[in-house]
Amino acid sequence: MSPKQADSGWTEPKATALLVLADGTVVEGVGFGATGHAVAEVCFNTAMTGYEEILTDPSYAGQIITFTFPHIGNVGTNDEDIETVNMAATPGARGVILRTVITDPSNYRSALHLDPWLKRRGIIGLSGIDTRALTALIREKGMPNAVIAHDPAGKFDLAALKKEAAAWPGLVGMDLVPMVTSGQRFSWDETPWLWGKGYGRQTDPEFHVVVLDYGIKRNILRLLASAGCKITVVPAKTSAEDIMELKPDGVFLSNGPGDPAATGQYAVPVIRKLVNSGTPTFGICLGHQMLGIALGGTTMKMHQGHHGANHPVKDLGTGKVEITSMNHGFAVDTASLPGNVEQTHVSLFDGSNCGIALKDKPVFSVQYHPEASPGPRDSHYLFTRFVEMMRKRKAKAA
Repeated sequence: MSPKQADSGWTEPKATALLVLADGTVVEGVGFGATGHAVAEVCFNTAMTGYEEILTDPSYAGQIITFTFPHIGNVGTNDEDIETVNMAATPGARGVILRTVITDPSNYRSALHLDPWLKRRGIIGLSGIDTRALTALIREKGMPNAVIAHDPAGKFDLAALKKEAAAWPGLVGMDLVPMVTSGQRFSWDETPWLWGKGYGRQTDPEFHVVVLDYGIKRNILRLLASAGCKITVVPAKTSAEDIMELKPDGVFLSNGPGDPAATGQYAVPVIRKLVNSGTPTFGICLGHQMLGIALGGTTMKMHQGHHGANHPVKDLGTGKVEITSMNHGFAVDTASLPGNVEQTHVSLFDGSNCGIALKDKPVFSVQYHPEASPGPRDSHYLFTRFVEMMRKRKAKAA
């Protein structure tokens, strides 16, 4: 404080929210959203739109999201843009960090201000910090474990928060899928949103797809439905025998949170049986990673992960570059893949694996989110590729 500030009676406003990193670093800011505290891994997301879809993506369970785009909340929230399917599950993100305070929404679709929306979902917010500096820290040192805390009175037990942040084991070895998967089997027939009409309904399906729910997003199901699929969603721990009893034309392995090796303890044996059955199989994100393990590969924790809607990926088969939506902190180790598995897509940011396919079976997967929401639609063709695999197998069996 300068002498002039002291003479005028000016005092530094008390912080109402803190981010306490595992190394003891403390970042002070202005709190919003839910009160209390939560421990998680801190990542940054570079998307400029779609904050509601991002905050409701179950793949963000166990993470605190730092938005690099400064204006978050300015279009409010609504019930149509939520990506969580299992509304009774734990919300995806545990916290959110913004550069500026949330302004009043200005959008005809807005039904609720972001602040009370976050309160209802139990998500803690912190604003008024230099998100560029935090992003630079993550790029340099990796995604840190941290506690985010919000108290309107600014009363914090800093020693206890530091201890909790330092003691949290992190996402390696953590199976978070039970927090987000559906509790029972259900059907889905909703198709994508159309301007002025809202969401449609699938009325004439050609194929039956069973979706293994590791934290599925609504827009994935909508694109499958619009591609001509009757959809049955099953919980993450459903056995291969129960899945095959449903007589699927294809199987979809969904996105989800946590360490694929941990979830793979029960998921990988099921995936192996499904692959060996010859059933066309398509996986994304966590489903991609666990398919990689099931085919003989391994996964690894990434330094800063990929989170955003502007990631360039090259299709090695066509040479085409797609701009994709990503959200992952683990990746398949390309060097670990056996000879019957080919790498189909690669990140042009860091060369990490973004897609695999079996050479002798109708099985493939990608690391990124072809359904976007938010993000570009460059990769929607993958749903058509999956449908063509099912059509070819069905014709062969006829």
